[in-house]
Amino acid sequence: MSRTTVLRAVAASTLAVAVAAVPSTATAGGGKGGGEKSSYEGSAGGSSSKKGVIRARTRVTVTTDGGSRSSTGTLTPSNSNWTPPACWYEPSFSPKEIETAVNAWRSIDGFVLRGVGDVVGDMMDHRYKDGHPYKDYNLDKQGEGMFWAAVKNPKRKDDPEANSCDKQPFWVDEGEPPKEPLAVSPQVLAEYAYDELPVPDTEIKMAPTGKSTVNLPTWIWLDKAKFKKLSVTASLPGTGLSATTTAEPVSLHIEPGTADAETYPASGECAINEDGSIGEPYAKGKAGKTPPCGVSYLRSTGENESYPLSATVTWKINWTSTNGGGGDLPDGTFGTTQDVTVQEIQSVNR
Repeated sequence: MSRTTVLRAVAASTLAVAVAAVPSTATAGGGKGGGEKSSYEGSAGGSSSKKGVIRARTRVTVTTDGGSRSSTGTLTPSNSNWTPPACWYEPSFSPKEIETAVNAWRSIDGFVLRGVGDVVGDMMDHRYKDGHPYKDYNLDKQGEGMFWAAVKNPKRKDDPEANSCDKQPFWVDEGEPPKEPLAVSPQVLAEYAYDELPVPDTEIKMAPTGKSTVNLPTWIWLDKAKFKKLSVTASLPGTGLSATTTAEPVSLHIEPGTADAETYPASGECAINEDGSIGEPYAKGKAGKTPPCGVSYLRSTGENESYPLSATVTWKINWTSTNGGGGDLPDGTFGTTQDVTVQEIQSVNR
């Protein structure tokens, strides 16, 4: 293999490092809430596919309202054929920034292998300077548009679909919609926000606590103060693009962890009450009543054994945007599993 071929192979596999030298490369979501509106940012580095695609860090920022970002999980869409986008294209580089990236490559020549910087620079110049298809980095259009680049959803960067945005940065005039189906849009932002919804852990309350008893109902409920409507707004600064995705709890599904059990209601689906709570707290005097949400175990667990009771909350999801668009997204679910020990009814022999 010739030295030039080696240089080109190395260049193709590391091409996207150039974005790190671009001053305007921004950051992506990660953050905190706490029941108040709060913006947050983290980082998501540029990367490259086998084709040497120049990618950028997403500039999308998010704001959460009504949720806490501690002890939270990611929603699982009820539609198994749908997932939030793994990648998209967004405005990333000005003409001067593309030129800066090329110059940055040439300046590191010899840092890894002698000649790599020039090879990468030549490859980039062929596209952005020499008219294939852009000439002189579009410097004569500075301020009249941007080069749009592929970005990865930070939460799905390891998803194979994250490499499906495999186009090199392309020019879009200011005010013109990009002719690219995967270009960022209010709906893309809404679907991105889906992954950022800070749903709380499903920590159900049970009575009796400790051990359940065979054939006696165990009451189950959720605190109305914890399970309430929440939303995330995703915005792309400088574009006017913004979308708000809202999640509202609608039901709790109980799986006892054994076939030797009965759920209340029989479907195991406990609907949300008008006040936002689910189920009903146990109180003295209700021992002989049937709980609106609960379970009765028909067989005890063995010594040092337990049943894995799962509790899953279903959230209804919809979105709105600054341009008047909006609609529904697939319901999301999030649940936890806890061990339940069941004992036999104790009797006294005289």
